[in-house]
Amino acid sequence: MNDLLTAALTAASHGWHVFPLVPDGKRPAVEDWEHRATTDTARIERCWSAGPYGVGIACGPSGLVVIDLDQPKPGQTAPEAWRKPGVTCGADVLADRADVAGECYPWDTHTVLTGRGGEHLYFAAPAGIELRNTQARLGWLIDTRAHGGYVVGAGSVVSGRRYRAVYGIGPARLPQWLTEALKPTPAPVQQSAPVQLETGRRSGYLDAAIRAETHRVRAACEGQRNHVLYTAAVALGQLVAGGSLTEPDVRAVLADAASAQIASGAYTAWEADKTISSGLRAGAKRPRQVAA
Repeated sequence: MNDLLTAALTAASHGWHVFPLVPDGKRPAVEDWEHRATTDTARIERCWSAGPYGVGIACGPSGLVVIDLDQPKPGQTAPEAWRKPGVTCGADVLADRADVAGECYPWDTHTVLTGRGGEHLYFAAPAGIELRNTQARLGWLIDTRAHGGYVVGAGSVVSGRRYRAVYGIGPARLPQWLTEALKPTPAPVQQSAPVQLETGRRSGYLDAAIRAETHRVRAACEGQRNHVLYTAAVALGQLVAGGSLTEPDVRAVLADAASAQIASGAYTAWEADKTISSGLRAGAKRPRQVAA
């Protein structure tokens, strides 16, 4: 059995949903990775026996929140707010945050050392709260991955450097002070009319298709929002590929439909745009033509 297959099976044995990454890199090797991630050993063995894929762990399906503590890149200097004695990396920043909060540093959990010398702290996601990815919310050189995000698993190799589990216990519960710090900030709801496309030269079928898909995106329930947005983009992307709709129009209506979810913190505008792009690419492989 090869090392990467062993790594994938080990992650799955913890109940973590895995998917392949491009060899020696961090990018997913498959589209719609969050929903194709699996703990099924037969699927894992087929996939990782086919090539030297890295191991991606989909945090949402796995019930994980991972705090990514990075090392500064060569020449990178700290923002003024973090130019403090002893603060040189993400772990130092987290220690400072814990000290200010009057809490202990959350070291007692599953920990993976990254290829560049950073750390991934794995935590069990809190029940009843859908945390999303964040960037620098906890401070300089700290990102987090949760619903809609993934991490490179232990055993993977990126740019010739291996990720290693250095504290192999199970993930602890995410401390309450970190849960509070990572909760999405509700945005004020702005009342605006939905984006409307010109309908004079379009068939009733196309109008109905757009209404149906955008309604599904707006009504998507927690835990399904990203998947519903993706499938809507696939469906309308087929019509774009067939020449019945234009890509800018479809992007506009889907982004508008997703705006309330973005405002609630379900995902960021960047994440929504990536999901729409991925769905449009998948839809382009199966063009559908509809008479105007």
